[in-house]
Amino acid sequence: MTNLLTVELRYEQDVVMIRQRARQIAQALGFDSQDQTRIATAVSEIARNAFQYAGGGKVELRVEGELPQSLMICIRDQGPGITNLKTILDGQYKSQTGMGLGIIGTKRLMDRFQITSTPGQGTEVLMAKTLSKPAPILTATRLAQIVDELVMKSPQNPFEEIQQQNQELLRTLAELEKRQAELAQVNRELEDTNRGVVALYAELDEKAVSLQRANELKTRFLSNMSHEFRTPLNSIMSLSRLLLDRMDGELTPDQEKQVTFIRQSAEGLSELVNDLLDLAKVEAGKIVVHPNEFELSDLFATLRGMLRPLLTDNSSISLVFEEPVGFPTLRTDEGKVAQILRNFISNALKYTEKGEVRIRAELDRNTVVFSVADTGIGIAPEDTERIFEEFIQVNSYLQKRVKGTGLGLPLSRKLAELLGGSVSIKSSQGLGSTFFATLPLVYKTDIEEADETDAPLQLDATRYPLLVVEDNPETLFIYEKYFAGSSYQMIPAKSLKQVNQAFQKFKPQAVLLDILLEEHNTWDLLSQMKANVATREIPIVVITVVDNENKARALGADAFFVKPVERLALLEKLNTLVKREHLPKLLIVDDDPVSHYLLKQYLANCMGTATGKNCFDFKIIEATSGGEGIRYAGQENPSCIFLDLVMPDMSGFEVLEQLKADPATKNIPVIIHTSKLLEPEERSILVENTVAILSKESPSREVATSLVREALLLAGLGLETGEEDHV
Repeated sequence: MTNLLTVELRYEQDVVMIRQRARQIAQALGFDSQDQTRIATAVSEIARNAFQYAGGGKVELRVEGELPQSLMICIRDQGPGITNLKTILDGQYKSQTGMGLGIIGTKRLMDRFQITSTPGQGTEVLMAKTLSKPAPILTATRLAQIVDELVMKSPQNPFEEIQQQNQELLRTLAELEKRQAELAQVNRELEDTNRGVVALYAELDEKAVSLQRANELKTRFLSNMSHEFRTPLNSIMSLSRLLLDRMDGELTPDQEKQVTFIRQSAEGLSELVNDLLDLAKVEAGKIVVHPNEFELSDLFATLRGMLRPLLTDNSSISLVFEEPVGFPTLRTDEGKVAQILRNFISNALKYTEKGEVRIRAELDRNTVVFSVADTGIGIAPEDTERIFEEFIQVNSYLQKRVKGTGLGLPLSRKLAELLGGSVSIKSSQGLGSTFFATLPLVYKTDIEEADETDAPLQLDATRYPLLVVEDNPETLFIYEKYFAGSSYQMIPAKSLKQVNQAFQKFKPQAVLLDILLEEHNTWDLLSQMKANVATREIPIVVITVVDNENKARALGADAFFVKPVERLALLEKLNTLVKREHLPKLLIVDDDPVSHYLLKQYLANCMGTATGKNCFDFKIIEATSGGEGIRYAGQENPSCIFLDLVMPDMSGFEVLEQLKADPATKNIPVIIHTSKLLEPEERSILVENTVAILSKESPSREVATSLVREALLLAGLGLETGEEDHV
């Protein structure tokens, strides 16, 4: 530390003198003009306070430190001290004689500032300004020269100091004006930039709206296209199936080949439409995950049976499913998992000439890793990502005989991501490829299943109340699935007490009775109901594990089944016991004559299956438009309506809305028969107002007949089988 100057403050002129000396020292130490002014002002302000409030003091200026060096200023007084120092430093002090900014203003001018004040003992202020980095190191010799220069250089008189201050103020004002002009220029540039940004955001918003509109138009187009494509495709496949089934006579070999080609082409086009729609729905976020519990072995068995026909043209390939061992039950969307693996396997079979395609599953903590490995031609490293892009197919010598849409793998990746997983690939050219799908064992959803609580009984006037006396929760769950969407409203009763409460509130149209409840059997309940005049006419169907049909019949049971009972057999028996005996009328509302023809064929097959005769047991009423269908429904009061959703005059949704709004037709069961792919919102509306939803696209005549038959049972139409009443 080297002391440069010490000054005693005894007179007011000393304050001016110490300001001059501080500027001179700052100049000699290499500070620039602005820092010189800051140092001189800071010293002058604190020295003035010492003289004004303490009557005098002592000022020391020195250089201390090595690197970096600093100019240190110490000002001491023996005055009364500062009692409200914290208030001053916080900027809350209001001076009666000045602005009250001397101390905190000085603090802002210096690099370091420290003030210590003790009431009755005085105040000490330490301030420091660090020398600029480009300045040379001040040696002891140089500091001694500065001291000598100060001795030889006499102070200016007060007027000269005032002139100096005025010049400093003018320079400061000029600097401020320059900075203000620069700030104004920057502000103008920022305003221009902001206007550009606002315009850009407006353009982006406009583009976003346009893209959203385009996406909506694309989705709407695909939806409409699906119906426009699927309706004629389904008609072509159904009609070709009728020809191949020899419904109208034999075909020549050439005719059979031609019809087969027609059907295969229609199936290929239908597959392309389905892939396009699935991909569009995933991208639009409109595809819904339906988690369900299933066993991996059952999934593999289904895929094995489904995909083996693909090997008929190439016997040199083996399709191997490794049996999964030790796997827990999966809870995810089984259909989407099957679709992912089906795409992988069919892709592997296309590009494998000989060898095998092996499917296996491995358990990895909470995930299952599916792998489909083949011994095919393999994929080049640069193409392993391209194959997951839409409509991309890698060129190879098999390309000419292998047909595809280029949508299977991209769809598989999107479906896997939708289920919370991922897909990947390992491949070597000439050695084969392995596709992996890593999926969680349990699909994570925020929707929790509602607790099973006893809800207040609310009878649906449009359905038949069905009392189910059963205490097994699994069996009740099965019955709920059986009667969902049917003309029966299931009311469970787990005890005899609940049975009595139910009879007090309503009269059931039929009773399903389990004999062995948890606490007692229900043989007495059966005999009491048949002995009571108020309940003897209610049909009672006994369903139990006890194979004692003779006793049940003797006590008055109208039907008897041994658990487990099949759904269709149970619905058929209930319909026979509950329904009217007159010949039912069926109303078909559809603008497509091919659909009318095919549906009547299915109904004929359905009734032939039920009665053993090739005849109609229904009266068929046909309407070719929505308005005509509404009119026939009011005039004929049909037992059931088959309704298409897309018609030229009005949609099936509008027809359904008018039917349900009319008291004369609101209770008529409606079966949807359409080729339209339904959105989740549309399906939820239909599920609430119809008994069944059938697609016009069916894999075979037998499947289509079975679905129509099941829908008729759900609508409450009894089909007499002529068989015994037990299973």
